[in-house]
Amino acid sequence: MSVLVLGLLIFLGVHSVRIFADGWRQSQIARGGEARWKGLYSLASAIGLGLIVWGYGLARAEPLPLWPTPTWTRHVAALLTLPAFILIAVAYVPASYIKSRVGHPMVAGVKLWALAHLLANGNLADLLLFGAFLAWAVASFASARRRDRASGRTFPAPCWPCEATGVAIGTLAWAGFAFWGHAWLIGVAPFAR
Repeated sequence: MSVLVLGLLIFLGVHSVRIFADGWRQSQIARGGEARWKGLYSLASAIGLGLIVWGYGLARAEPLPLWPTPTWTRHVAALLTLPAFILIAVAYVPASYIKSRVGHPMVAGVKLWALAHLLANGNLADLLLFGAFLAWAVASFASARRRDRASGRTFPAPCWPCEATGVAIGTLAWAGFAFWGHAWLIGVAPFAR
């Protein structure tokens, strides 16, 4: 479990700098340059993510159950991840109605993904992993929206072809992952009985 916790601390810690220490972040970028900052940020993120994957795998080998999870919760989680995938895909299109309304669809998608997985998984490692991501996403979303309001940020007018593209890509990615990729990568088929 310690490997998982260390990975979460590194990965979410790096991703929380803008939430809790944006002034320090800006000074580091000014001092060393944006490329250096992004390089160190990416390296730390990759190390943290690797530790999360490794640690979660170790923890799943010796699960510590906290609450029962009926089979139907997997189906609910699989369905809740559809809008999560769409939100994440829409984050990468130049202009969409969803992005203009949500503001930060990537973080909103992570919130929904983490909540869905908390519903369907009842072990300690699941609580640590998905609970940590949910807590981070809630804090990150609130912080980003505050920054938007303070700076007067606006989002481009919706581009309906962009919207359709984002929704289509998110839906296709979800279908591929839900019906094939999740079982292959994680070992759990969301729609299996």
